[in-house]
Amino acid sequence: MKQGFLLSLLFVALATFAQDKMITKTGKITFEASVPAFEEVKAKNDGVTCVLNSKTGEIATLALMKGFRFKLALMEEHFNENYVESDSYPKAIFKGKIDNFDVSVLTATAKEYTIKGKLEMHGKSKEISMTAKIKKVESGIEIISDFYVNADDYAIAIPSMVKSKVSNKVNVKTEYTVK
Repeated sequence: MKQGFLLSLLFVALATFAQDKMITKTGKITFEASVPAFEEVKAKNDGVTCVLNSKTGEIATLALMKGFRFKLALMEEHFNENYVESDSYPKAIFKGKIDNFDVSVLTATAKEYTIKGKLEMHGKSKEISMTAKIKKVESGIEIISDFYVNADDYAIAIPSMVKSKVSNKVNVKTEYTVK
């Protein structure tokens, strides 16, 4: 019920998109905080909501933290309980704008765009900028990005006993096909 409320809140906040709104509820975010020579620290969330206003280039995403899946159940438990504290901070939200976005010039060949906005996670928010490859696909518009965030920027503490095994610099990859 709480998740439904959060999704409803996102859609109400983005109601200004009207008919120009394109959406997916099956977007993908993968993050990796692995350090060479140690166990892979990687997770994927296949249930991310992304909304794009195709007229203005405004974009918003919502990822539930408990939606991230790891290879090892124990890593997933530590991630939710000790790192991102999912019960207290259940979601990550990005709201931003794609610079110089014009849906009419999109083709099947990806073009690079800059997306700037605010990422809110773990009770903190920070302005970020990323490069995204955007193209027209049969089922809509595909948006793929690859960028880094620092755990410190979001007050996500890495315990000293695993600090050498988990990177503070986290690689984040996103993939959305909005319709």
